[in-house]
Amino acid sequence: MSPLVAIPVHERTIALVGLMGVGKSTVGRRLAKRLALPFADGDVEIEAAAGMTVSDIFARLGEAEFRAGEARVMKRLLEAPRMVLATGGGAILNAETRAALQARAVTVWMRADLKTVAERVQRRDTRPLLRGRDPLQALTAMAEARYPFYSQADVTVDVATGAHGEAVEAIVRALDAWNAEQAA
Repeated sequence: MSPLVAIPVHERTIALVGLMGVGKSTVGRRLAKRLALPFADGDVEIEAAAGMTVSDIFARLGEAEFRAGEARVMKRLLEAPRMVLATGGGAILNAETRAALQARAVTVWMRADLKTVAERVQRRDTRPLLRGRDPLQALTAMAEARYPFYSQADVTVDVATGAHGEAVEAIVRALDAWNAEQAA
């Protein structure tokens, strides 16, 4: 594998990271429109590549195969031209994905209170990692494993409450501040 080449900040993808249910996909679409950039949703891209839903991938092939496919898709997306990318909540667990994010993206941790996220994810039964589990307990376990990686993001934005538009504007302000820091 060729070494990752870091790209200039102004050419980097804006990668949204965080637990399931924080709004990465919904806010990401709006952020992309606000910034006049293309948008990609990691889970949608995985489904397209596999020809089946995330739930079906988990059921038929298991989590390990899902994660392997997710890593391949993240690599492809991070090698593409600049975009807003909603990563899957667990994508950050893969060391190669983390390295690619560090070299080719500005990462934004969309952080929210676990109780709020648990309420959101209970609305739909499309999340394989929550099936048959108490959402708050499952999310707490995920947070323990993932927060150390999310906390390494370039920017952290709290998005627990408020409208999606407010989250978009908070992310834009945080990115502007981060870009100013990088230029100094």
